[in-house]
Amino acid sequence: LLAAGNGGSAAQAQHLTAELVGRYRHERPAFSAISLHAETSSLTAIGNDYGFDQVYARQVAAHGRPGDVLVLLSTSGRSANLIGAAVAGRRAGLRVWALTGPAPNPLAEAAHEALCVEADTTATVQEAHLVAVHLLCEGFDAALGTEAAVRERATVAGRMP
Repeated sequence: LLAAGNGGSAAQAQHLTAELVGRYRHERPAFSAISLHAETSSLTAIGNDYGFDQVYARQVAAHGRPGDVLVLLSTSGRSANLIGAAVAGRRAGLRVWALTGPAPNPLAEAAHEALCVEADTTATVQEAHLVAVHLLCEGFDAALGTEAAVRERATVAGRMP
């Protein structure tokens, strides 16, 4: 999984990758997840040599492989560097997911799937994106059938594991 965002959305992208490389709630194997904005040397070199609009697209072209997932977070859905990353991701065979603010917006249109939060403030969009990130992690763990997740579901259903 590759993830990117700008500002607060970058922090949330990094939160997502940390949960996948480490763990969310239950022990499980580590999974490959990279926050593209955290690659500061690459980010600044690409920005200097190619322009800020290319800082993510160039990294997606370098690191993305067919079948990988690219998650892009933007409260406006209008960040040129994220739209460029979505285009590069699709071109490279990645599945592109976007978490954005109100639709329609260019990032949602460039992605395969988009969660567009209809809210009036950036803060509210970011709060909803954090919930979405946690739900994604919860779903990931459940899909893996981690032992603890299976036990928890059984306990909630009133059965002992």
